[in-house]
Amino acid sequence: MAIYAIWNNKGGVGKSYLTFQIASEYAKKHLDQRVLVIDLCPQATASSMLLGGLVKGEEQLVAIASKTRRRTIAGYVDERIRSPYVSSKVGGKFALKVNDYNDQIPKNLYLVVGDEGLEVQSSRVSNASNPGPADAWRIVHSWISDLITDIRHSWNVRHSTVFIDCNPSFSIYTELAMSASDRLIIPFTADGSSKRAVRAVLALLYGDTRVQGAEQSEFYLNSQAFRMSSPQIYSYVGNRLTQMNSAASAFKTVVDEIAREIWSVWQSNPNQFAVHPAGHPAPRNRAEFRKMFQAEINDANTASVVSGALGIPISSLPAGRKILAGKRIIVNQTQRDRQKRNIRRFAQTID
Repeated sequence: MAIYAIWNNKGGVGKSYLTFQIASEYAKKHLDQRVLVIDLCPQATASSMLLGGLVKGEEQLVAIASKTRRRTIAGYVDERIRSPYVSSKVGGKFALKVNDYNDQIPKNLYLVVGDEGLEVQSSRVSNASNPGPADAWRIVHSWISDLITDIRHSWNVRHSTVFIDCNPSFSIYTELAMSASDRLIIPFTADGSSKRAVRAVLALLYGDTRVQGAEQSEFYLNSQAFRMSSPQIYSYVGNRLTQMNSAASAFKTVVDEIAREIWSVWQSNPNQFAVHPAGHPAPRNRAEFRKMFQAEINDANTASVVSGALGIPISSLPAGRKILAGKRIIVNQTQRDRQKRNIRRFAQTID
């Protein structure tokens, strides 16, 4: 029961969609435990999908954020800005039961709702580290860990599985998510910039720079100074991949390049990876490494769009005619079933 950050230093890789799907599927298969999603992306796309999609979900977001005391991630950040170095231990009130807003989501899935107000607060969060006590950076970077601890305490459990949807940029909120997480899931798409983005992830978090002696990120340096761990790489996921032959060939080229980058990190520092499932032997060669750490999720095309827009997880989305924004749309069963299998298979790898 770990804390998973879903992040890539590149937008448009489908991280929010992946968060929506795998959290819903994981919760569906683990009804005996409470599952938490924390939306740390100011766009709040994962929250929108979980709360009902393009129309209903957006209405729910506005309604929740419009309350005097917002039960959103920005509301929690407000609390911490007022008390930056001592937790008020009120995080439990910010976890909302998603099924109360969207009956397509399992009853055991909870959400700390995203909020565009994060953008406005970012400078104040950054400033909370300076001036302040000598370990102000460490304390501020523990805010999301404190939030998770508060929520678990309110549930009377010591452990629960958590998924954090992150901002693509390496903003202060991404840093807080990384400090709170045990494991990192890196989604990518079949384009050349994905390789550069994954390389940036390795440099920003683990100090694995391309050029010897290159300047390190403040996050990496401070994490080392305060002995704060960064999440271990759990999986790199080719997300919503097309099945056209030419694109499949392009994907293979890209994924081979990304795999080579990540494999080289494994060879030099395997401690940066989370071997899974628990107790499984570490990979001995590239084939075993790829089997353990690489995943692929096919694009379901129209079904993907409809799933997110209606807030219905792909595993529960019926094929056939659907009404979306007043228009009739056909969900193809073959495309839906292909992604459904991929999502289910990937969710089964979550410890």
